[in-house]
Amino acid sequence: MTTHHPLYETRYGGVEQTVPDVTTTLIDQLLTHRSVRAFRPDPVSDAQLGAMIAAAQSAASSSNLQVWSVVAVRDPATRDQLAEFAGNQAHVRQAPLQLVWLADLSRLERIAAAEGRPSEALDYTEMFLVGVIDAALAAQNAVAAAESMGLSTVYIGGMRNRPEDVARVLDLPPKTFAVFGMCVGHEDAARPASVKPRLPQSAVLHHERYSTDQAAAIADYNTAMARFYEGQQMDVKGTWSIHSAKRIAGPETLSGRDRLVEALKHRGFALR
Repeated sequence: MTTHHPLYETRYGGVEQTVPDVTTTLIDQLLTHRSVRAFRPDPVSDAQLGAMIAAAQSAASSSNLQVWSVVAVRDPATRDQLAEFAGNQAHVRQAPLQLVWLADLSRLERIAAAEGRPSEALDYTEMFLVGVIDAALAAQNAVAAAESMGLSTVYIGGMRNRPEDVARVLDLPPKTFAVFGMCVGHEDAARPASVKPRLPQSAVLHHERYSTDQAAAIADYNTAMARFYEGQQMDVKGTWSIHSAKRIAGPETLSGRDRLVEALKHRGFALR
């Protein structure tokens, strides 16, 4: 049925959706997620960090291999270096806690060596993907936990801009890779973030077979994002579709990440 639940309306930018008219406390929390880029200096406590990691470890893990790790960075000098590597994003310096989420095959390699067993499968792309997926699932659980405690977050894909430098600063062993960072802290109420609309469900939800008939949904979304850009006083040139197309135009748009295969091989991932 069509719902007029305000959280759904905000999440979809006012585009009418046919979605279940149901809600729970958890769903309401997830619908209000925002990427926050302005933080107060108040620290994130060890207890809050521990709760986030426990939530992260409660996420699904392929074969229970748990091929992820996370580095918690509070030191301002280290955060400053990470900010430089990630494209000089000010919030990486400002947020009191930076979590760097890793695809980590090194732990299994050490375990296999200690048991006197081979670990050749770690050289295959499948295992790298397992590490990336495990890290992403864990991180999203951590975000949900953080928001339930009144904290705010934003993912930092820029950690992939200069992966060798990130690895050097964090003393990462071979066969580990920083998939993304995450700023964690208390939002600065003087510079609040807003809920960014997402594509209509008809663009992403397919029943039984994939459908490429998405033009109407994308047109609706372009309109919703135009309203969002205007409301946020963002000087975005063209529609969301044009903006997105510009981001995939060529290797020069990837902020240095066009050399990721090379960087991964430097980090010990054979990717067979």
